[in-house]
Parts: sequence; C-alpha cells; structure tokens
Amino acid sequence: MNKIYLDHAATTRLSPQVFEAMEPYFTKFYGNPSSVYTTGQESARAVSDSREKVAEILGAEEQEIIFTAGGTEANNMAIKGVAFALQDQGKHIITSSIEHHAVLHACEQLEKVYGFEVTYLEVDKEGFVDPGDLKKAIRDDTILVSIMMANNEIGTIEPIKELAELAKDKGVYFHTDAVQAIGQTKVDVKDLGIDLLSLSAHKFNGPKGVGALYIRKGTKIIPLLSGGAQERQKRAGTENVAGIVGMAKALEIATIELDKNIEYMRNLRDKLINEIESKIEYSILNGPRNENRLANNVHFCFRYIEGEAILLNLDMLGIAASSGSACTSGSLDPSHVLLAIGHPHEIAHGSLRLSIGLDTTVEDVEYVSSVLPSIVQKIRDMSPLYVEQK
Repeated sequence: MNKIYLDHAATTRLSPQVFEAMEPYFTKFYGNPSSVYTTGQESARAVSDSREKVAEILGAEEQEIIFTAGGTEANNMAIKGVAFALQDQGKHIITSSIEHHAVLHACEQLEKVYGFEVTYLEVDKEGFVDPGDLKKAIRDDTILVSIMMANNEIGTIEPIKELAELAKDKGVYFHTDAVQAIGQTKVDVKDLGIDLLSLSAHKFNGPKGVGALYIRKGTKIIPLLSGGAQERQKRAGTENVAGIVGMAKALEIATIELDKNIEYMRNLRDKLINEIESKIEYSILNGPRNENRLANNVHFCFRYIEGEAILLNLDMLGIAASSGSACTSGSLDPSHVLLAIGHPHEIAHGSLRLSIGLDTTVEDVEYVSSVLPSIVQKIRDMSPLYVEQK
C-alpha cells in the first residue's frame, strides 16, 4: 500500500541535504562550542556560521538571532521574557483568540500566576485579526502584542506589517509566531517592522527540537533559563550544534526556490479544494481562498460527521492527515480556532486538515480526492443527524 503524507503542517520530512550537513556534528565535530580547544571551536564556528545564515535570510543582524529548542520555547521566551522585563511599565498584553497554545498557554500563565491582564482579539469568519480592533485594544499599560503570522489550522496569513505598525506607533513591542509561515511565505523582519519572531526548523524540512527567536536589537527581555552564558546570556544551555546547522541549511534550501515552491503547492492546494467542494456536499472550507492563505493548507469541516473517524479511515488507506493542530491531538474538545471563526461545536468536530509538502504529487491529490467522498458518505450513513437531514 502506498503511503501518502498530507500532514506537513504538523512536521516535515528531514531533507537529505540537511541530514548530510548535520551528520559531521554528531560524529566528527562533536566538541562543546563553549570549549576553547580546537574541537570545541569547530562547533562554535558552525553555530556562528549558521547564525549568520539565518540572520541574513530573515533580514536580521547576526546578534539578533537566539537559538532555542523549538517554536514553543521561542514563543514562551518572547512573551514571558518581555512581560517580566517590562512589568514595571505595564502588565497588559494583547494576542488573538486563534493563536497556537504555545502562545495562549504562556499568556494564561502570566494571567493566573503573575497578575498580568491579557486581551484576546476576536477574528472574523476567515480568521483575520482586524487592525481596527488592535488599535482600540492598545492601552497606556500595554507592553506587548503577539499575533501569529499564519494560522496552523486554517492557514490564514495575518496582515502582520499593518498590525506591527499600529503597535510601533504606540511604542508597544510586537511579536509574531511565524512557525507555520516560514517556508510558505517571504519573511523579512525589518520590512515587517516587528520586534520578535519565532520559528521552528521541523516545519521546513529541518530537524525537530531546534528553533530560533529573532529579537530586535535593543528589545528588553529577561532570559527564561538560568545557567551558562550561551546565546549572549539570553538562553543558557549547550547549543544543539547539529540541529542548528540543520536548521540553517533547511532555511537556506526553503528560501532559494521559495516562489517556485509556493506556486507548486498552491496549485495542488487549489486542485484539492476544488475536488472536495465539487464532490462532497455539506463541506465547508475554512480560512480564506486567496493569496492570504498558506500555499499548502486545505482545511474543511464536513457536516454530520466526526473528524477523527475520517482520519482513521484515511489511515487505513495509507493517508496521513489530521483534524487540526498536532499539539492538541487526543483532546476531545473542538478546535478553539474553529469555534473562534464561528462554528458551533457539532460542525467544529467534523474537521479535516490536509497539508501539502514539496513531496506531494498530483497523483497523491487525485487519489485522496477520489477516496475521500466515499469515506465521508460511509460515516454520514451511520450518523442519525445525517439521516434526519435527509
């Protein structure tokens, strides 16, 4: 049975070129980059070269890139680090209702444990934050705005440049979680006018367990980890040298042919969307249809069924997909993103996310669109709600 992987929003396959770049740093150049002898300095040079490469691609300066253990750590570092550093100036933070839980739970902890106040901006039916709502929400005691660049479930690309400019006008720091956007859209931190940006390597064919946080020079932030003086005293702990090398290589590859890659994935995305909409009644496309949608994202709700049942049936045919964020798999609760765009619980439960990668082929898309209608129909035929509808 052929395997078809359509869950690239959860993670991507490590590129062979990336693996090749990483391998020597597991075996040959294994020294601690903080050590002064040659073996250690070889590792230190690899970290430095990788930092330079990541900074150049993002339009940042070398000293503005801090390596982390992934996107969750980068988000926590940005939000809590700024909050703790600026709490004497104010304890109000603004975010959106559709953020990843790495942002939402960090904000909730600041509220419950440290007495901060958080405003959660509502979104429209396509998942967009209204800049007018942000403008109204900024107060004299607001210290940070954190809005994701692209939603990990429904693929909405937010108007980050406009939102960041509003925050900047009020002297408020702006952070964006770009974990799902890197490799899917062009990112230049200076052009966007942001202060902090999070990314994670395994979303763009790099290794798991490594990420980065861009911190604009001059931004006040308190480290979350205490220990050594690594990462310019902003993130203690021995650097994941092989992971950092792999991330820089993966980012380089993802950037070289970004426009071509976007066009390739967008064509497959639109084909899959059109096929599903034409073949499956009572299907609801979530997120926008235009260029403000991630090139690889297809997300539907199907009335009268449970999304988990679709996943199991697809898996039996060798197709890997998800109902939403991989970080909430196993939860019986409906997606907070789908509730935020206005779906009732019964519709939010019937969700399916198909996320395309560079390995995905036209034949993959055609196969999925040929078997999905019968799967949906089979599940619906067992639903009393669907029988009632008929």
